[in-house]
Amino acid sequence: MTFDFIIIGAGSAGCILASRLSEDGRHSVLLVEAGGSDDSFWFKIPVGYAKSYYNPKVNWMYSTEPEPELANRRLYVPRGKVQGGSGSINAMVFVRGAAQDFDDWRAAGNPGWGAEDVLPHFKKMETHARGASDWHGDRGPIHVTPMRGMTHPVSDAFLAACAELGLPANQDFNGSSIEGAGVYDINTRRGRRSHSSAEYLRPALKRSNLAVERNAVAQRLLFAANGRLEGVEVIQEGRRRRFSARREVILAAGAVDSPKLLQLSGIGDGSRLSAVGIETRYHLPAVGRNLQDHLCASFYYRANRPTLNGSFASLIGQAAFGLQYLLAGKGPFAMSVNQAGGFFRGSPDATRPNIQLYFNPLSYRIPNNPGAGLRPEPYPGFLIAFNPCRPTSRGDILLGSPDPSAAPLIRPNFLSTEDDVAEAVQGSRLVRRIAAAPALAGIIEEEVSPSPSAESDEQLLDYFRQNSGSIYHLCGTCAMGPDRQDAVVDHRLRVHGLAGLRIVDASIFPNVTAGNINAPTMMVAEKAADLVLEDAR
Repeated sequence: MTFDFIIIGAGSAGCILASRLSEDGRHSVLLVEAGGSDDSFWFKIPVGYAKSYYNPKVNWMYSTEPEPELANRRLYVPRGKVQGGSGSINAMVFVRGAAQDFDDWRAAGNPGWGAEDVLPHFKKMETHARGASDWHGDRGPIHVTPMRGMTHPVSDAFLAACAELGLPANQDFNGSSIEGAGVYDINTRRGRRSHSSAEYLRPALKRSNLAVERNAVAQRLLFAANGRLEGVEVIQEGRRRRFSARREVILAAGAVDSPKLLQLSGIGDGSRLSAVGIETRYHLPAVGRNLQDHLCASFYYRANRPTLNGSFASLIGQAAFGLQYLLAGKGPFAMSVNQAGGFFRGSPDATRPNIQLYFNPLSYRIPNNPGAGLRPEPYPGFLIAFNPCRPTSRGDILLGSPDPSAAPLIRPNFLSTEDDVAEAVQGSRLVRRIAAAPALAGIIEEEVSPSPSAESDEQLLDYFRQNSGSIYHLCGTCAMGPDRQDAVVDHRLRVHGLAGLRIVDASIFPNVTAGNINAPTMMVAEKAADLVLEDAR
């Protein structure tokens, strides 16, 4: 079967591309997705991400290789394997990133990607609950809801503690500045997850020029005799199928699976491909390189007053929250558990906010056993998590086998630079300072982990090494840039040297943005759709 455009991956970016490229009816579009539909109620209700966290039916459930600087631990890397991709299973914190993040993209040789360039695309995709402004849109598919005024009371204690320390308050992390303490926005509409599958793809499915093939796992990209990309081969329910594209193949499989598919297709570092028995079709050494992620650790506290722990641990409490959600679309089931937080400078000489905090009025630990489920701690508690915003460590994603069904080797190389080590200590000290401020100290019964006995920088760093994990913001593995030696796509997201192939997902980020990366990934897709249609015209 032949289409004008083939999009591989119905994730946060792919669903937007499918909608925009099929919008005017001029082009036929095929969207290929490895997973199934996201029809389940649990994909609609925000708290439902707890159900997909360890579910292999909808989650690739990847793990890193042993990390040398993190006690040789393997870290869990969930990735969406369902329509909507990771946007169907994430915690929905909606943060665009700092303006300087995108100015750095432009400064790296990518015209059109500075902060003022991308703002119109952020606004285009958004309907903000507070309406249109210089910073927000009111006509876009993605609905954005501020959680301010709906959070648990202990979140107010966190904000008051930040104020007592003289840390700035921020009413809108997606406004003029990202710096300060505040309450996060989430992408929900009337209490339901508002993501690219629900808001872009579902309305577009009625179009006759858009086709979706689900449960179709891409095996390799197909080349024409002249070297142009012409299609993709998939395995769908045991059957091998091929699809061809007249205009372009657009890879939107994410920061893990986009470089994986390129390498399976012979596109990548020739020496690395030869090492796993794959013939090199096109030597592009940056494929799979430049992996970046936010590394996060949590400090756990026992509170002297109720938090969400008691209610979430109780069947009666869960029933009450469920009833509140069903009747009014409100309450904890309609929100992210990551309620308050912010962006702060971890040291006096920091030139910009370099530490992100999450305040969670629920204290829970993620079990190592996938069958155990996510359970709150058996006491009233809360946690404060932090991660450095712009880590300088770089890793890679490479093949360990030519078998398309084998998971790739994910090596983030966390804490491999002195700057990242220093910021791990800075973040730990910042959490301690806020917890010691009177407003928060007054509700703390004890610091459970790491415990007050961890006092020195070395002890805090050791705790971070033993307990930190990915916060699932993988990006950069098919980076955008002008030089094919250290980048994979140009500023129009075309793969260097390969006609007919473009990449549109978080893998193209030259550098990770401050904050959660789902919003900037969707922005990339909005902007990319314009680029693709401009080139088609």
